[in-house]
Amino acid sequence: MAFTNGKISNLASPSKKLVTILSIDGGGIRGIIPGTILAFLESKLQELDGVDARLADYFDVVAGTSTGGLVTAMLTAPGRDKRPMFAAEEINEFYLENSPSIFPQTCGLLSMLRAVVGPKYNGKYLHSKIQQLLGDTRLHQTLTNIVMPTFDIKLLQPCIFSTLEAKSVPSKDALLSDICISTSAAPTYLPGHYFETKDSEGNKRSFNLVDGGVTANNPTLVAMNSVAKEIFTENQDFFPVKPMDYGKFLVLSLGTGSAKVEERFSVQDSSKWGVLGWLYNKGTTPLVNIFTQGSADMVDIHASVLFQALHCEKNYLRI
Repeated sequence: MAFTNGKISNLASPSKKLVTILSIDGGGIRGIIPGTILAFLESKLQELDGVDARLADYFDVVAGTSTGGLVTAMLTAPGRDKRPMFAAEEINEFYLENSPSIFPQTCGLLSMLRAVVGPKYNGKYLHSKIQQLLGDTRLHQTLTNIVMPTFDIKLLQPCIFSTLEAKSVPSKDALLSDICISTSAAPTYLPGHYFETKDSEGNKRSFNLVDGGVTANNPTLVAMNSVAKEIFTENQDFFPVKPMDYGKFLVLSLGTGSAKVEERFSVQDSSKWGVLGWLYNKGTTPLVNIFTQGSADMVDIHASVLFQALHCEKNYLRI
């Protein structure tokens, strides 16, 4: 899609339609990194199409996990005049202003004790801030299609929320605030989130969710699969792209950098760890770091090889 004179138009002619996807990894406060990249990208688009241009005008799908989910909501939730609630340049302002309250710093001993008996942070400020920002906005109301992975700890399976599905499955049309709180509920750091929805007949559906980063910290493939699923069902929004025609996909995948934990531990260290050592060690959570970083890298490898195999490696950019 493209934004010209206040209207959205296709980037290419109908015969060469592209499916544009923006994917944003999880990573806590390191969400500032994709925030910086997105602010730069939006400023360049505004130079081409005017100051009212927003990233939501250019992407068919925006996917985000954990902090990436929060960025996704900020870019796509409707504000005044049915335009995005936040400009990309305002994302980092939000992080810098609110992070001290979301992640309050405590002394080493107190922090360790909290990690043993419960989440490191109570999440109250984050929850109230998200609810204040998003209000009663529901998933189907986003200005472009979004995808947010979470994980249901009661069912022990991923729970993917998408605008595309919410339009046809009322029980998945949850409050955007509930989804953002859920995808940000990193184990050991923030408490899980419970909420209920109703289907078209009024039957309740319950969700017991934690951070989607435990299975899809990099949501690129989740987003691509969501689009492929819609193409299979002949969703006209993606016509004439075929289900496996990934050569028509244009994907920008943003990571959140790496925490300073590389080479901090060795196999000699980990061989002595029990449950506590794997869950809390030198101010980090090694087990969570392994799951999130490892899964993100595997997705990048798979996506990169896929686009190379189709001879369209220029259609995929990972930063």
